Amino acid sequence: MPELAEVEYFRQRWDAGIGHKVLAIETHADTRIFREVASEELASALTGETLIGSEAQAKQMLFAFSGNHWLGLHLGMTGRLLCEAKSYEIGKWDHFVLRQDTQSLVFRDPRQFGLLKWHEGGDPPPWWAALPPPVLSGGFTLDLMEAFLKRRSKSPIKAVLLMQDRFPGIGNWMADEILWRAKIHPSTKSFQLDGPQRGALFEKLQEVARDALQAIAGVGEAAPPADLNVNIPQGWLFWHRWKDGGFCPIDGEALQRKAIGGRTGCWCPVCQPE
Repeated sequence: MPELAEVEYFRQRWDAGIGHKVLAIETHADTRIFREVASEELASALTGETLIGSEAQAKQMLFAFSGNHWLGLHLGMTGRLLCEAKSYEIGKWDHFVLRQDTQSLVFRDPRQFGLLKWHEGGDPPPWWAALPPPVLSGGFTLDLMEAFLKRRSKSPIKAVLLMQDRFPGIGNWMADEILWRAKIHPSTKSFQLDGPQRGALFEKLQEVARDALQAIAGVGEAAPPADLNVNIPQGWLFWHRWKDGGFCPIDGEALQRKAIGGRTGCWCPVCQPE
């Protein structure tokens, strides 16, 4: 499932449509991405309106249109946003396409776990405003994190990092990367972390979020990368964690893997002793 940086990467695919009017909308109306809003209602609301801006937060996106219209979008497991030519021919998995004067903005989702939402009003939707503070915002503090760990004291720290109500946008590979850099074993219970470990966790959590946004989405760079993951350094755990047989890029030790809190965790037994 796309995580914080991948969501930002795909949000930028639709930037070319900002300032352009929606001339027509094409949909596969019976797909599950319309389970919270009817495709006909969405097409009627947005046709003729202009895309004026967008933002990403956690694993969600929000696109602002003229006329006080807001389109919420969640990529789910396999969702992708694409910017294609005006004459682009809609494909089997292209369930939502905004036709503009010079391009087509495409939402592709083979498995249909993605979701579209719609809101009309002068302010952003309540469900957007209710999202927890981003991990790189001033609202996300060490005290806030420590209080949450205390409430989840008996849970493995890997499972806690995946809880979106406090760590929005952090998914499986980012959690493994954070714990590897912080030198914390993923099955460690939250109550077992001492003060220095909690401080390291907070530091590496924000470090990985910043690094991922830069490498994957090009945040802070002159231009975003042409492809996902192309700029991720080989020294990250990212490249070694996906399947059995990987080795730690620091010490060359064989990585270990097992299910922790229902998700596969990967760690180095030397860097992250149990």
